[in-house]
Amino acid sequence: MLTKEILQALKGYAESMQKEVTFVLQTGEHSKRDELVTFLSDIAGVSDNIQFEQRDTAGVLRSALSFLIEADGEDTGIRFSGIPAGHEFNSLVLAMLHASGTALKVDDSLQSIIKGVKEDLNFEVFISLSCHNCPDVVQALNQFALINPHIKTEMIDGGLYPNLVAERDIQGVPSVYLNGELFANGKVEAGTLIEKLIERDPSLTEANKGQSLPLQDVTVIGGGPAGVSAAIYSARKGLNVTLIADRFGGQVKDTMGIENLISVSKTTGPELVGNLMEHMKDYDITLKEHVRVDSIDKGHVKTINLSSGEQIATRSVIVATGARWRELGVPGERENVGNGVAYCPHCDGPFFKGKDVAVIGGGNSGIEAALDLAGIVKSVTVFEFMPELKADQVLVNQAQKRDNINIIRNAATRQIVADNGKVSAIEYQDRATEQVHTLELAGVFVQIGLVPNSQFLEGVIELTKHGEVDIDEKCNTSEPGIYAAGDVTTVPYKQIVVSMGEGAKASLAAFEYLLTHETDEEVEAA
Repeated sequence: MLTKEILQALKGYAESMQKEVTFVLQTGEHSKRDELVTFLSDIAGVSDNIQFEQRDTAGVLRSALSFLIEADGEDTGIRFSGIPAGHEFNSLVLAMLHASGTALKVDDSLQSIIKGVKEDLNFEVFISLSCHNCPDVVQALNQFALINPHIKTEMIDGGLYPNLVAERDIQGVPSVYLNGELFANGKVEAGTLIEKLIERDPSLTEANKGQSLPLQDVTVIGGGPAGVSAAIYSARKGLNVTLIADRFGGQVKDTMGIENLISVSKTTGPELVGNLMEHMKDYDITLKEHVRVDSIDKGHVKTINLSSGEQIATRSVIVATGARWRELGVPGERENVGNGVAYCPHCDGPFFKGKDVAVIGGGNSGIEAALDLAGIVKSVTVFEFMPELKADQVLVNQAQKRDNINIIRNAATRQIVADNGKVSAIEYQDRATEQVHTLELAGVFVQIGLVPNSQFLEGVIELTKHGEVDIDEKCNTSEPGIYAAGDVTTVPYKQIVVSMGEGAKASLAAFEYLLTHETDEEVEAA
């Protein structure tokens, strides 16, 4: 499972380990146990700092395919049930390194919130090894466990625990349980987990009240291509720059194939996001990740209020918060997210192997989703509201060649039907005849476009009726000193390369503004 190249890389990582890490595997029998023993033994073999033991944990671990991580003999609270290969291999490596003393990638203000948790929290994260969103959740909770001994977390490979998955009616990943109750499911971000902890105990933000950075020249809100471009361009001007992102990378992180970023013939969303982060590290940019902007107070110096309780005073703001998946808004949709309703075919498609599913939306994303799913599921029915599909003809041609893809045009989804907590059918209306039909199926993938992430801007700057930030050719908004770029704005053509250009343009416009608008402190100094 582990190549010589991977083991050599692990050997290099292990050289910086400050504590001895031990993988403790529960004794017992399992058909996959020998594979896991070999897997962990190979990792332990790269360094004297890594040990592997098989031990009866007296019920601490779930099964003979479960192991925990100790650091210098102390339980870290991190458990894995399954073989963390695929996308979860990085989760294991990072857990090992962080447990051994490598600095955590959690902002100090967020660590203060996590340290404030006083109750015992036992998280279970059900994952699929093919899910590219799941590692973010696993890695975040692993760090939470290292920060606070009251927190324990367990990655569970749903494919190896089918009875448990059936018992809890899990049909989507990641599914996060806290103390045995569903805590979050579907597409979950680290920031979402922190917000939910704050909802349980609002006093957790008290530790950060009054905390603030020095006055910033530019504060960028959003960590996608537009936001990173704006931050880098601003930093290159020698300005004090902070970038705030509830999820670094944004929607791009979910895109598996990118072939239209000029000069890069082919890449993936995760690879591009990694490159964005590495490029940004070349500059002195403060990153505030996994926090949300609650509000902005206008003025000559603007004040940004964060969900962590912190405040940032800044001379200018660039909004680059992008957009999110649009919901259908029909009965049965929200109620069944994770139980048959999904938005990410890459993550949740494998749960519907051999089953009938629907894709709502006949644009590029909808037809691409149908093509992805066609190789996994029994059949895919695409529902398009308009009389004609909006997808590129080359994609439509591919879909029409597939025997298990059926396309229904001029169809209005009325409701998603569930039986015993699982999606069982979709009800739709033929818009031409007004006749209502019901199609039995097991899953519905919603692919009907995006909604701007602009709610926190209401009353601050002018928005269109669709929620987009109204900007001019220089990315100016209705409020002096506040600029906007990318998919959250009225700029046409929501493309990565367009967003990067708009981010650069917004930065240059903000720099011009700063040259002609001094702060009170600067005026007094003069």
